[in-house]
Amino acid sequence: MSTSSPTTSDRISALLREHPLIDGHNDLPWHARAEAGYDFDKLDIATDLTGRGHTDLARLRTGGVGAQFWSVFVPSNLPAGKAVTATLEQIDAVHQMVARYSTDLGLARTADEVERVFASGRIASLLGAEGGQSIDSSLATLRMLYVLGVRYMTLTHNDNNPWADSATDEPAHGGLTRFGVEVVREMNRIGMMVDLSHVSADTMRAALAASTAPVIFSHSSAYAVCSSPRNAPDDVLETLRDNNGVIMGTFVPDFVSQACADWRAESREAAIADGVDPKDHVAFTAYNKQRAEQQPKPVATLADVVAHFVHLREVAGIDHIGVGGDYDGVDKLPEGLADVSTYPALLGALADLGWSDDDLAKVAGRNVLRVMRDVEAVARDEQQTRGPSLATIAELDG
Repeated sequence: MSTSSPTTSDRISALLREHPLIDGHNDLPWHARAEAGYDFDKLDIATDLTGRGHTDLARLRTGGVGAQFWSVFVPSNLPAGKAVTATLEQIDAVHQMVARYSTDLGLARTADEVERVFASGRIASLLGAEGGQSIDSSLATLRMLYVLGVRYMTLTHNDNNPWADSATDEPAHGGLTRFGVEVVREMNRIGMMVDLSHVSADTMRAALAASTAPVIFSHSSAYAVCSSPRNAPDDVLETLRDNNGVIMGTFVPDFVSQACADWRAESREAAIADGVDPKDHVAFTAYNKQRAEQQPKPVATLADVVAHFVHLREVAGIDHIGVGGDYDGVDKLPEGLADVSTYPALLGALADLGWSDDDLAKVAGRNVLRVMRDVEAVARDEQQTRGPSLATIAELDG
């Protein structure tokens, strides 16, 4: 793929000055926890952190980022109570980070606030919880995460939870249980976006059927292009279009390159044989690093990512695509997308394919803002007709 011409580069820069690029998923909070115990003196994002991570303020600016969903991820194999506590610590870290770097970052809870923070010259900062383990099967806990600023929840991470099946675990529920459906309904009622990244295809279908509001995929791509279970099948993309939701195409090599996905599948089998649980995020990541020294992993490219965006447009449509890089959530990124400074390379490649400025503005962030506003509107309507759900998993699932 040819590099973008200076004219294309200027065009993308001008577009991102006017339209906020909204990335759906960045794992800097967990990186800060693991690397520095949340001590931003030790991991100061106002300095150049090249070589220590994918994200710092200068590179966010270079990448034209106007808004970022910071993931408040915690591993899905933590005991339930500890998962909630760790999620609260992650949320606190984001609030502390935004306060510390307040000249560059501003907290946003609504689409209007995203636009106000962007207009002020800062990067709008939103929160997304990555996995139902973060609520310990409690709708009250879900509501409290919303109060603390969480605006989407991924229904699962790498493991099933008591009410939803994960894409990377053995099916246990056939998608969502009755309580899982109630979680989706309560998310609709409070105005929290339902995120279908990481969930099984059956969970995707069940959640789309249950949701009265548009849903999102915060960092997923197209199964037809790369057959990772983390990607969305075409029938789901068609339903997502009808739901008026958005899929935020990711840059994760294992989800965008078939060769990388195959290497990961082989590594998964090898890990199991060696007594390592592939669903253990920390252990499996370490295992893959060691294995790659003996069996080098294939390299994904910008062209691989572009192929997904082209397919997502063909199936779901231009109004249903966004960007979810998953920076600081993976060790390797595709060539050409090494860190958060490189979003213009993706948009430039799409521009070179003939995508219009209107198309690119939708992909960069306008589609996500529309979904946020639709979710907010559904919540206002539903709160007029029903109050907080008091259902419990014991009552609904037995």
